[in-house]
Amino acid sequence: MGSLPTPSLPPPPQENQPIEHYIYASFCALDRYPNPNMSNWVECYDPVTKTWRRIGSIPGLMENYVLKGNAMVSIRDSIYIIGGRLCYKEAGPGYSGDPEQITERDIEVRSMVLRYNVRTQEWSRCAPLRVPRFDFACTVCDNKIYVAGGQCTLGSARGISSAEVYDPTTNEWSPLPNMSTLRYKCVGVTWQGKIHVVGGFAERGDTNCMMVVPIYAPERSSAEAFNTLTGKWELIVGMWQLDVPPYQIVPVNGRLFSSGDCLNAWKGHIESYDGKLQLWNMVDGSHLQTLSSPISTSDATCTNTRRYLTMAPIGTHLYFLAGYRMQGELVRSTSAVHKFDTSADGDPWTSFEPIEEEGDKELCGQCCVVQV
Repeated sequence: MGSLPTPSLPPPPQENQPIEHYIYASFCALDRYPNPNMSNWVECYDPVTKTWRRIGSIPGLMENYVLKGNAMVSIRDSIYIIGGRLCYKEAGPGYSGDPEQITERDIEVRSMVLRYNVRTQEWSRCAPLRVPRFDFACTVCDNKIYVAGGQCTLGSARGISSAEVYDPTTNEWSPLPNMSTLRYKCVGVTWQGKIHVVGGFAERGDTNCMMVVPIYAPERSSAEAFNTLTGKWELIVGMWQLDVPPYQIVPVNGRLFSSGDCLNAWKGHIESYDGKLQLWNMVDGSHLQTLSSPISTSDATCTNTRRYLTMAPIGTHLYFLAGYRMQGELVRSTSAVHKFDTSADGDPWTSFEPIEEEGDKELCGQCCVVQV
């Protein structure tokens, strides 16, 4: 990793240049077929051509070392892969090709930050996090990256309250005031000009180590909002109404959307947040049975199980990227994409033809959208 260059300032977009959007996501293999190396790689989905393209492996990972619990965000023409926990995947004794025989062992919590320039297709190494962390909140505001919460040690059942911000113009991370809560498996989203850290497993920041807040304490369903102008955090009680942490929350035209939680990434519909009433309401026409049940197949010997689901906002649309394992004589997987128009008066859903590929894979963190 030491040979990777340090990042230069991303160029501003050119005037009158058409904007194209691409969705990037990181995956790792669930078994050793057809590639014996199960480490992370990055793929790109083009919404115009409706095609996937494999970018390549994340640099600096040895064979079968996997990065999870990290964040992936974009600024201009670059994606940033931030923090995470490093795991080692190994096959059990007498491995026969069954993914259930693959085990994971946590190695370390990472502070490393990598940047991939989609124009030059080059990786570079950025300044590391001040605090290594995984399962943390991350979002972009005014071309700066904000991270908060997460966990900084393996095997701990407690989150952290620290936060920091990255400025790509100086390649520096700066500390922010701590949140009032310790929080992990939380979600970061920029909304109404503030940095929101929503949900997660939370407890009061001044809690004694022997006194954990009860399961229904308001902190567990709360959020914290950071005002970049005043430099202060505000606790918002009840912004996330479930004790289970959110899976993904994305903004579209001033509205926040969610499709599920950490236990059920797709609840069968999409919900939108009403900030005045502090309620999540079902979006009309957002039911989609296809995401709730396996993809049908003409092969009666195959049963399909959804392996991953992630949501990406582009314009007024929400793109849902889903992956399914097709269990048959050969290990195969299917990638399906569904588009939801948040502004449509009629049927808001458009589903595209699934793409079949060899092997089985899982998503390693949420996707991000790049505009070039």
